[in-house]
Amino acid sequence: MKRLRVLLSLTNYENDYQIEQAGAAEEAARRFDMDLEVVHADNDSVNQSKQLLDAIQQEPSARPDAILFEPVGSTGLPQVALAAAGAGITWVVLNCEVRYIAQLRTAWKTLMFEVSSDHTEIGRIQGRQLSAILPEGGSVLYIQGPSDNLAAKQRTVGMNETRARNIHATILKGQWTEASAERAVSGWLRLSTSQRAQISAVAAQDDSMAIGARRAFEQLPSPTEKAKWLSLPFLGCDGLPKTGQSWVRSGVLAATIVIPPNTPLALETLAKAIGGGTPSERILTTAASFPSLPQLASQFTAKPALRR
Repeated sequence: MKRLRVLLSLTNYENDYQIEQAGAAEEAARRFDMDLEVVHADNDSVNQSKQLLDAIQQEPSARPDAILFEPVGSTGLPQVALAAAGAGITWVVLNCEVRYIAQLRTAWKTLMFEVSSDHTEIGRIQGRQLSAILPEGGSVLYIQGPSDNLAAKQRTVGMNETRARNIHATILKGQWTEASAERAVSGWLRLSTSQRAQISAVAAQDDSMAIGARRAFEQLPSPTEKAKWLSLPFLGCDGLPKTGQSWVRSGVLAATIVIPPNTPLALETLAKAIGGGTPSERILTTAASFPSLPQLASQFTAKPALRR
């Protein structure tokens, strides 16, 4: 049987979850005897669209058999998906909910499906974590992903659903990278409003942005101010063993959320479908708090809410 050629398009090469997505995909591709090429969009949806269209428009002998991609923006590139369907290329959307999959699955015989984390539930877990670490309420500096990213929006919605009503969030925007969060927090610190803010915790929608926030506070010239900010609990998401989980164990983060990479499940589903299976239109992975919510609550119940 011909080896399947798979193109994996990820958002960037700086975020630890994206790096894990690529590494897990490479391991799964070896397991399922597939040829894998990984490209990164540098957080640019136009660049991502061009990369994918260039691949689709190659000579048939050079085209990928399947494209897996994690969209930079929230549209999911419907016109590119249509071009892939017309070229007979399997189309798999990662970490994003798009509206066109059902229609294209009906109109074309090409295999199409989604594999995603449940981002709203991830946000709900983080809201519960905030409620656990701030039993008396307080204000949170909340670092969200890009404004046009559906996963970032869904995580914010979920967080707002479950956070205690006496917990309030000041929202900053990052780009799923450490450097972007450091810039966002540094800019906020220069505002006069930040000097009056009574912040009790810092939460970010991924671990790299939580670390970027910490780096911004580490640059403060005043040792007293630096110590106050760094004494706050920091929360992230992704929970990879060598980064997020390790940072929790060392005390750099108070908590994270373990989010399994979804590229292995996508490639496994693809392999089964090639063998004759029919995948569901949308497949979700399961996330979990690290440490568990009862453990987290027990660490903070006896402590007064920290405030800057």
